[in-house]
Amino acid sequence: MTADVPNPIRLALVGIGKIARSQHLPAIDRVGRLELAAMVSTGAVDDDVLFESLSDLVASGLAIDGVSFATPPVGRFELAVEALAAGWHVMLEKPPTATVSELEELRRVAGEKGRTVFAAWHSREAAGVGAARLWLADRRILGGEVFWHENVREFHPGQDWIFAPGGLGVFDPAINALSILTEILPCSLFVEEASLVFPANRHAPIRSRGAFATSQEGARIAFDLDFESEGTARWDIAIQTDRGVLELRNGGADLYIEGVKQAVARTAEYEALYERFVGLVERGESDVDGRPLQLVADIFLTGGREACEPFAF
Repeated sequence: MTADVPNPIRLALVGIGKIARSQHLPAIDRVGRLELAAMVSTGAVDDDVLFESLSDLVASGLAIDGVSFATPPVGRFELAVEALAAGWHVMLEKPPTATVSELEELRRVAGEKGRTVFAAWHSREAAGVGAARLWLADRRILGGEVFWHENVREFHPGQDWIFAPGGLGVFDPAINALSILTEILPCSLFVEEASLVFPANRHAPIRSRGAFATSQEGARIAFDLDFESEGTARWDIAIQTDRGVLELRNGGADLYIEGVKQAVARTAEYEALYERFVGLVERGESDVDGRPLQLVADIFLTGGREACEPFAF
């Protein structure tokens, strides 16, 4: 049943950091069915950011229909519950929550209150991902490799929360690879083996390697994740099938079949996410896919651990 929603949807953006300013704000501005009604950022009140906390926004009585959270995952669950209690729809930047059980509870609460909750995996909106899913749909998976290498000092300078408990470390970017894998593969993934490398002074890993088994017998997807990689960042996935090799490069933006680059329409990932959020709200639906976060949790549960030199920005 189509939900009765205002036109436009009045949105609050919570967490005004690097990703909010570079991706969320421009995307919100481009989606016609959205109106940015408020911004919330702890300790950062200025002419644009009018509220220091979500509770201040709730208490203000300002007319809000939905909230998009671009805060770190630890602590986001409580904020999302508060937003749902206020009667607002909720969109969650990746990773959606700090734990799998928190995400499942948000699914339950949203259903109980008749509100939308959207776990937004932006890399699934990369240009090559949809075409990759269709190409793989009727093929047998034989194996694959994931390389997700970047330098945290370049892409997340000074963001110590990433290495705090619950910050996920290398899996903050690498969960993008897992979101793509779980979207394009016509089979399930299970952790077969994993190693986790922790800086001696940090609580989250900076590197991880291992492999996933799949529900297709014999198919194995190896992964190599590095958050302190030198040189050019590399975000690549290769999948071997019974009828050729598919590659997604540059975080899913470029699609290759048997080494030949395919023509795919360019996409604006965050704009596509917000368009999807609007559609979910209008239809009265939720989209809460926790599979990428579950795989990270399984790696933490089963992976061997070792220490490396201390890390400093």
